[in-house]
Amino acid sequence: MRIEDKEQTDNQELNPAEDTEGFTNDETEVISTDRKTVRQRFLQWKASFKLSSLISWVVTLGSAVVIALLIRSFLFEPIRVQGESMRDTLANGEIMFVTKIDYIFNPPKQGDVIICKYPGRTEYFVKRLMGCPGDIIEIKNNLVYRNGELLEEPYLTPENNTRGLSMEAFELKEGEYFVMGDNRDNSHDSRNYYYQGGRYIPAALTRDQIIGHVQCVLFPFGNIRGIE
Repeated sequence: MRIEDKEQTDNQELNPAEDTEGFTNDETEVISTDRKTVRQRFLQWKASFKLSSLISWVVTLGSAVVIALLIRSFLFEPIRVQGESMRDTLANGEIMFVTKIDYIFNPPKQGDVIICKYPGRTEYFVKRLMGCPGDIIEIKNNLVYRNGELLEEPYLTPENNTRGLSMEAFELKEGEYFVMGDNRDNSHDSRNYYYQGGRYIPAALTRDQIIGHVQCVLFPFGNIRGIE
């Protein structure tokens, strides 16, 4: 009997199935619960990460757009020439580098090539500034007089200035500017802005219609040059 009891005891020690099975089930339940918790936390983190990434992307994109708009509005902007009114100073299709900060601190000057808008129009025009507030502009047979003095215009091409346009003296009031294209025979500008009763009627621009100062041509690369 003692031997059998010992064998039975030994068998119980060697095969503790009942007790171990109970412990293992509890342990499995805990592990399963922990895994669910970890998975839930991971999914929460993943969702949070996606949201934060989206917010970061939107903020970055929005900041880039705002910076670009500020640069374009107050610093500089590349603008493409459309038309022949400034030939041969500027050619159709060329891309100009236009600065705007110049005119924030200093007023436009006579002789500047500028980007402007016309009254009642939304598109840009490129012209040369011929007169500033207080000036009197007069044109006699295509020759421009500013305050009674003939302007030297070496930038003009003679064959683009043959129509003999004349204009009576036009006085610029405070805040008014007078612009003309370098291709005088093919330019709609301050000399001939309106046409009524068979004749041209001049019109001035206001300061807020002057957008920027043309500094140079950027493209085509073979035509890069400063503009004066």
